[in-house]
Amino acid sequence: MTHPNDSVNPNPNPNPYPNSNANLDPNPYPNPNPNPDLDPYPYRGRNPDPGRAGSGGPGGHGPHGGGQDVPTTRLAVLPPGARRLRKPQAPQTPRATQVAQGAPEEAPEPSATGTGKPGRDRYLDLLRAVALVRVVFFHLFGWAWLTVVFPSMGVMFALAGSLMARSLSRPAGSVIRGRLRRLLPPMWLFSLVVLPMMFALSWKPVREEGLWWFAKLAFYVFPVGSPPYPEESGSPGGLLELSWADQGVGPLWYIRAYLWFVIASPLLLRAFRRLPWATLLAPVALTAVIGTGLVDVPGVFGEALTDFAVFGACWILGFAHNDGLLKEVPRYLAVSTAAIVMGFGLWWASGHLTEEGWNLDEIPLAQATWSLGFCAILLVYAPSWRTLPGKFAGWDSLVTLANNRAVTIYLWHNLLLMAAGRIVEMSWDIPWFGDTFDTYIEKSYDALILILIWPLLGLAILAFGWVEDVAAKRRPRLWPNGSGKPAGRRRTAG
Repeated sequence: MTHPNDSVNPNPNPNPYPNSNANLDPNPYPNPNPNPDLDPYPYRGRNPDPGRAGSGGPGGHGPHGGGQDVPTTRLAVLPPGARRLRKPQAPQTPRATQVAQGAPEEAPEPSATGTGKPGRDRYLDLLRAVALVRVVFFHLFGWAWLTVVFPSMGVMFALAGSLMARSLSRPAGSVIRGRLRRLLPPMWLFSLVVLPMMFALSWKPVREEGLWWFAKLAFYVFPVGSPPYPEESGSPGGLLELSWADQGVGPLWYIRAYLWFVIASPLLLRAFRRLPWATLLAPVALTAVIGTGLVDVPGVFGEALTDFAVFGACWILGFAHNDGLLKEVPRYLAVSTAAIVMGFGLWWASGHLTEEGWNLDEIPLAQATWSLGFCAILLVYAPSWRTLPGKFAGWDSLVTLANNRAVTIYLWHNLLLMAAGRIVEMSWDIPWFGDTFDTYIEKSYDALILILIWPLLGLAILAFGWVEDVAAKRRPRLWPNGSGKPAGRRRTAG
């Protein structure tokens, strides 16, 4: 018998996304929760923002945003022996029918938009794909202004921070283990290819650094520090550039930084939820100390601390986005403050230009402030996209592919750029062709590399990308662009 003062939440399942995993995020499409009735992400007694259907609070992004208090409904007292009828549940669409209708084959990551239906936030997916493309363009052309037009690293850290905050609704230990499990195997495969090439090209670090050098090889297994590599490898005129190891292994700093952010996230998130604005601005203040030369912190700890200082504010900004804090600030105030922070970054950069000009990667304080303001504006104006709208819809499969293979693309793109350059150079040696088109090849050298890099990345995805699926305990897929299998659709239709 129901007590007359009993009340129930009108929303019997306050979290429509029990399968929360985050994704560079290495696992963009996690396995579904085998028991959807065990809801690990309650709204904590909050009702979704009435201004946006199904959104998680005023931010409309994430399950822990604010919102109106959940109203209660008084239940009528039933006579003894009476049974209360349950509202019938909407029938679930069979999985085979979903595939036949063109639904993604794998269970998608929970939408950060809180739309009430499974799915990814395609706006965030689009940003991540654009960030990866910008990285490729920058490493090919070296245009310093690209770091101003779109600060890719800050954007990727902000997106990863938002997804990490949502996943930390579950036990922190399991979340960290899951992140490491999905991040490290692709790097191990990369190391198994690159390390033998270094030794085969006469790298003899023991003569220079002694046996202690072997301990540094552990950074290829667990990259808490920068993995060692020779500044020059090979011989002049060889098949590979002398700087191939530096260009190929150098970008692993991002994996190192991502690893440290993942490990520190439980403490960072706890600090953020107690002192949000102080925690958000602390990395910027730290950058003003160690990123300007006032204090020098050497060694592995110094590398990790510098990464945290420069990009920590972007990572924590992702926490603010997930928790809906950005939506609590009036938009005009958030945007104007972000513009002031970005203006300071440009002003600081103008007085500290290096030989690379406006490359913010070489000016830590400018990078930290510009990236923070830029990402804040992107997240303040973040729309709720279940699908890519308008003209973006034509890029849906490529955006899905880039998000499913973000780690693979990042790890291999620099080596593949050098391979593309070598292919272009070899065209000069082709009889008749090299002599006839010599001038055209020289003038369009970079453009030819840009054309070649995409099929080469496609080959890398086919050859190495499956490791991301194995690491995430998913069925390996060669080309995970989100499209259903034609064969499966035919079987369902029949």
